[in-house]
Amino acid sequence: MPRPRRSAVPAGAISTVASGSLAEEAGLRPGDQVLAVNGQSIRDPVDYRFQTTEDFVELEVVHDDELAIVEFEKPIDEPLGIEFDDDAFDGTRICNNKCFFCFLKGLPKGLRRPLYIKDDDYRLSFLHGNFVTLTNLSDDDWNRLEEQRLSPLHVSVHATDLDLRRQLLGNRNAPDIIEQLQRLAEMRIDVHTQVVLCPGVNDGDALDQTVEDLLGQANVTSIGVVPVGSSLEGEERIQDAGMRAHSRSEAQRVVRQLRRWQRHARSRRGRSVVFPSDEFYLTAGAQIPSEGRYDGFPQWENGVGMTRTLIDDWRKTRRRIREGRLHVSPTAAVIACGTLIAPALRELCDEVTSLTGVEFTIIPVQNSLFGERVNVSGLIPGADFVAALSRLELPEHVFLPRASLDYFGAKFLDDLTPAELESRLKRQISFVYTLSELLESIADGDVRDGSASRQPRPNPRSNGRSWTTPAAG
Repeated sequence: MPRPRRSAVPAGAISTVASGSLAEEAGLRPGDQVLAVNGQSIRDPVDYRFQTTEDFVELEVVHDDELAIVEFEKPIDEPLGIEFDDDAFDGTRICNNKCFFCFLKGLPKGLRRPLYIKDDDYRLSFLHGNFVTLTNLSDDDWNRLEEQRLSPLHVSVHATDLDLRRQLLGNRNAPDIIEQLQRLAEMRIDVHTQVVLCPGVNDGDALDQTVEDLLGQANVTSIGVVPVGSSLEGEERIQDAGMRAHSRSEAQRVVRQLRRWQRHARSRRGRSVVFPSDEFYLTAGAQIPSEGRYDGFPQWENGVGMTRTLIDDWRKTRRRIREGRLHVSPTAAVIACGTLIAPALRELCDEVTSLTGVEFTIIPVQNSLFGERVNVSGLIPGADFVAALSRLELPEHVFLPRASLDYFGAKFLDDLTPAELESRLKRQISFVYTLSELLESIADGDVRDGSASRQPRPNPRSNGRSWTTPAAG
């Protein structure tokens, strides 16, 4: 069993207590420590959730350095309002695979420590949507999955052929993933799956087999297919394995291939189920599917459907402007972003300009930390934004993608903070997810004033929380 990562945070330490919650009314505060629920010790927030769903809950806590018992009577399933510093009190389960395409192996030195942790922990899969391989589960883990019915899970499959999957994982002992998915189905646990597609390895006929096998499992609710990525440090290792980025024609083939499977899934299940990531559509120059083809965006954080939500957000905002419900004065604005989304964003901003008079300058930012193959906005370090923008005469309104910051909105990947970025650029910066947020910021004059309240808000989705550290205060 891989050795877990030990945390310096006391087991069960409370990080936040929701305002107006039952926990706040009981006097619990951040820093208090939960030892047991209803007389049973808890191993992690999953145990805590499982034990606190009843109408009577008794917490054993350390409060003001003293042991105390706190009792709650409440409606069933009403939360107490507690969140924890750590997601695995006994240490995060570490990956036992040696994937040749593993992005973490190529991370440059000097990034924040949580980014280097090769977690493969089914609890983080349940809590935050982290993708896991299920190659390190013990009998106790399986028993717990059945007892607590931790659904849904997010599973990296890559290939359903056993020999090919073992090759991709670099693990000759990896179990048969189809047998594992069937076992989860017997427990009534749904699964979102992922295939990291490597040209010439698990694409073509192998991808057809994988998708067909996964669609044959009723509990597989989505199949996300994403292209292999590599950093500068990992490029040589990837090339030694015969790897490369998908060409435009290869991306087009992948999109066509998966569209056939989408049609098949809709005829059988009434849903698309199978989703190429946005990168395939953008690389191929293919039309982005409509919102209805995304089944509610189950893999949005995996880069599946982000472009569609950006487009649809603008369409709704355009209607508000035309109906006089949003007034935006002509001005100048700069948007810095990843090179992948820049052409699509420029096209949308041209529409914004024609309707509002806002003149946009789109700055595609090359990634010097990971290399030009890593071209998404969310992986651009702060220093690269500084390098790209410091050469320009910046207008009053400068916008950066909120996705480039961590979960708490406190740091870029290279630990540069928003305040430090602003200091270097000598300009206030706004972080946004959508064009509606951008235009509302211009309309409201909401350029941040240097106060603590300007800190970008936490990510509304939980994915990625386990790879960062809580914001100070």
